[in-house]
Amino acid sequence: MSEHGAGSGLSDRDEAILALERLGWSAPGTKERAIRERLGISPTRYYQLLNALLDDPRALAHDPVTVNRLRRRRQERRDRTR
Repeated sequence: MSEHGAGSGLSDRDEAILALERLGWSAPGTKERAIRERLGISPTRYYQLLNALLDDPRALAHDPVTVNRLRRRRQERRDRTR
């Protein structure tokens, strides 16, 4: 993997994380297995990186639909725990 994706300013890994989030995951464990196989990182690290990406303006510019959907879900979870 190269350090940066084509023109987005994001790393290839960051773009791959957003691409995984665009997919539908129907079976439990399928997403976690894909994270390990495709990215070579633990699901815990994946979600840490994803959370940071949601606050990155480059990620928003690269994939606004996915980032905004995930931001809404994150905010809904935060609102429920308050």
